[in-house]
Amino acid sequence: MQQPKTSTQKNVLSKLKKYPATLFIFKWTFISLCLGLLIGSASAGFLQSLDWATDFRENHLWIIALLPIGGLGIGLVYHYYGKEVVAGNNLLIDTIHAPQKTIPFIMAPFVYAGTIITHFLGGSAGREGTALQMAGAIADQFSKPLRLSTEDRKILLIAAVAGGFGSVFGTPLAGAIFALEFFLIGKISYSAIFPAFVTAIFADIVTKLWETPHTSYYIDSIPSVSITTILYAIAAGIVFGICAATFSKFMHITTDVFKKRITYPPFRPLIGGILVAVAVFAIGTTKYIGLGIPTIVASFETQLPMYDFAIKMAFTILTLAAGFKGGEVTPLFFIGATLGSALSLFIPLPTALLAGMGFVAVFAGATNTPIACTFMAIELFGIECGVFVAIGCVVSYLLSGHTSIYQRQVIGEPKQIQFMQAQNKRVNEL
Repeated sequence: MQQPKTSTQKNVLSKLKKYPATLFIFKWTFISLCLGLLIGSASAGFLQSLDWATDFRENHLWIIALLPIGGLGIGLVYHYYGKEVVAGNNLLIDTIHAPQKTIPFIMAPFVYAGTIITHFLGGSAGREGTALQMAGAIADQFSKPLRLSTEDRKILLIAAVAGGFGSVFGTPLAGAIFALEFFLIGKISYSAIFPAFVTAIFADIVTKLWETPHTSYYIDSIPSVSITTILYAIAAGIVFGICAATFSKFMHITTDVFKKRITYPPFRPLIGGILVAVAVFAIGTTKYIGLGIPTIVASFETQLPMYDFAIKMAFTILTLAAGFKGGEVTPLFFIGATLGSALSLFIPLPTALLAGMGFVAVFAGATNTPIACTFMAIELFGIECGVFVAIGCVVSYLLSGHTSIYQRQVIGEPKQIQFMQAQNKRVNEL
């Protein structure tokens, strides 16, 4: 006997009759292609600017002494002209959850300039934050002209995040899934799947058409899957999860310290810039500033010392907590890859495989996006490593708790739901 339809089901059916699948596909194909063209071009320009800034800095190391001045400039601009967009990625997450006024377009040029200055003068930061914020600011300008509903606007921003992430790293599948995962822990917005994938794929194509290369990584040896190798992968995942949680917690703690100790916001990056610049000249190497791509590549080729990941973590936390711009993801790649490389001293898995596992697993734990990170590894390193990176990402995700580098992430479903339910039942019984 057929069950009577609920009011929710009736509403869904009425919407389907009003907006058939063909109309949805046509509409979002058009919007996604427009987004992909704009976001892919923006990512290409940003990546090429970033390469230029890095090359100039490495050939003129004296410029690192100007990092405090650059930090003060960034702080002043955001304090007096960019208060509405200073929340960065957290503003994107808030807007996806509860769309209100349009994200100001100034977010795009402000975060672009702030990130280039940060890298040009020697800060330790990434690039995904810039790509996501540029993409979100560009995309949201279409919400009013296209008269998008609240739900459609959420889909628009998710698609923009997919395009920004996919194009800046050259991983469109991971970009699409990341956009679906990152704003709500434990749940995925299936209504945005089609726009997210189309935007991410097309944005990546456009970035490559602008002849913007991405770094290649290679895992030369992958063992067969067995009980023993699975246990080794789980052990590595545990370490990566602890590392991810440590990074997230210290990032929030250090940010709070800067806010409490230095009440005038522009002085925070000034002080942070002094500390970073002094530390760089004191240790006598630029290995731990900028993106750190050469060291990430080296981690796949040789066993690196255990302290590399810790020093990079300290530089990145200090840079970003002080108020410099960029992102955490590429530094997390550095931290995870160098940690994995060093773990090959204790865990009998190939160095390159452990570096690749750490590359994505620490990121998975710090952002609560294990599926996206697994796909990223497959896109970057090949399908052969899939089982091992999936184990590393899932274990890291579970052990990192609900702490995240994105403070506005909402818990859609707790990670240990059965355990939580059992605990609640016990409490109720008592």
